[in-house]
Amino acid sequence: MRLAAALIGLALLAPAIASAQSASEVERCFQNPGACASGGGGGGAAPVPHTPPPVAAARPVPAPAPDYTTVLNSPEADRRKIQESLRTLDKYNGPIDGNLQSEATMKAIGDWQKGRNTPAVGKLTPQEAAQLNAEANRAPIRRLESPPPQTAAPVPLAPAKPSNADTLKTLQAKLAERRKAAEPKANAAAQMLVRDLKAYVSADGKGVAGDQFAEFAKWFADNKAAGRTIGEITPVIDDYGDAKAGAATATEVKFETKQGDKTYGQCLVFAWIEGTPRKNPQAFSCDDVAAVEKWKTDQALKSAWR
Repeated sequence: MRLAAALIGLALLAPAIASAQSASEVERCFQNPGACASGGGGGGAAPVPHTPPPVAAARPVPAPAPDYTTVLNSPEADRRKIQESLRTLDKYNGPIDGNLQSEATMKAIGDWQKGRNTPAVGKLTPQEAAQLNAEANRAPIRRLESPPPQTAAPVPLAPAKPSNADTLKTLQAKLAERRKAAEPKANAAAQMLVRDLKAYVSADGKGVAGDQFAEFAKWFADNKAAGRTIGEITPVIDDYGDAKAGAATATEVKFETKQGDKTYGQCLVFAWIEGTPRKNPQAFSCDDVAAVEKWKTDQALKSAWR
C-alpha cells in the first residue's frame, strides 16, 4: 500500500516537475540563446543540418565546325552558279569555270562575307551559298544604255569593188549576148565557104575557092599529087566580128583525106572580109596561130565571138 501510494504521488508530481523544467529551460534560452537547442527541447547539442553534395557544373557543348566541304565538292553547275552570282553582285570578274578555290573566287567570297559582317574566310557553307544565290537573284537586271545619237551625217560607204570572178562573169555574159546576135551571120558565111570548097573539089581544082584562096589551091594540088582524095569537109567558126573593111570571118575547116585504105585528117583556117568577091582572103595551116592573129589585127577585127 505504501509503494502504490508512492507511485501515485510521483505520477502526480511529474507534470509539476516537467513544468518547472520547461520554465527553467525557457529562462536559460532567454539568457543564453546560443546554448539553446534548435526547436526547443533539452540542453543537448543542436543537431547539424543535412547539406546535399554539390552538383558539378555542366560543361558547354562546342559548336560544330562550319561545313565548307559540301559546297567545294558540289556539282560543277552549282559552283559556276556561285561565280555567276558573285559577278552579278559586282564581287567577281574572273572566268566562270567552277573553281571556288581560285584566288579571285575566294577573295570575292570573302568580300561578300565581309559585307554581311561575317568572318571573311573565302569559303561558303551550304546556307551561305543559298543566301548568296538568293541575293543575286534579287539584284536588278542591268541594261546597257543606248549610245547618244550621232549629230554628224554618216559618211556613205563606197560601193564594193567587184571581184575578178564577178568581172569575168559580167564579160562572159556580154560576150554571150554579142555572139548570139552574130551567130546567124557567121554560120551563113561559113556555110557559103564550105559550098565553094566542095564545088572546087568536085570540079577537080576549078572554082572561086581556089581563085580567092591561093594557099587552098596549092594544098589541094599537093594532096592530088600524093594520090589523096578529099572526103568530108566540116567548118568550125574561129572568130567573127566587125573589121575596118566590113564583117570579118575566120573559120577553121577540117578535111577528111583518103589514100588507099588509109584516112587522114587535115586542117586549114580560112579568113576573109565578106563581099562579092571576098576581100583580103587568106588560108593558113591550123598550126600557124600567129599568122591568123596577125591577119585579124591587120583588119582591126572587133570580135563578137570571143
